[in-house]
Amino acid sequence: MSDSKEAMRRALALAEEAAEAGDEPFGSVLVYDGTVIAAERNTVVTDDDVTAHPELKLARWAGRQLSPDERRATTMYTSTEPCPMCSGAIRIVGLGRVVYSTSSGVLSSITGSEPSLPASEVLGDETTVDGPLLPQAGRAIHEDYW
Repeated sequence: MSDSKEAMRRALALAEEAAEAGDEPFGSVLVYDGTVIAAERNTVVTDDDVTAHPELKLARWAGRQLSPDERRATTMYTSTEPCPMCSGAIRIVGLGRVVYSTSSGVLSSITGSEPSLPASEVLGDETTVDGPLLPQAGRAIHEDYW
């Protein structure tokens, strides 16, 4: 993956795929050493599993497939700031960095829901949280869906 914007575009494309499949529009990719090593989209509806968030699925995959050092060197690009459940999994697994497109605050303003706890509060100092990256594109996906 040549740059952060390209990785985020892939995560946003996965969010669009999720919406087209009848799931909520969330998508994420894991990048290690400049390469996408895993990708997931939301499948909460299609899998009938309220925990089938892409960030959680990728954290579980990383915990099984990557060494602790590899996890610390991995960046998750995600269409939307991770919820507290997903942030907890990311923290436990020890991913080094998370980059999001749409903040939880923007998502709550679009959906009319209460904003969730910011990912940085759950992740603490162990995982760097950056964003928003390509915020207009991420917001547009949510506005189209909700």
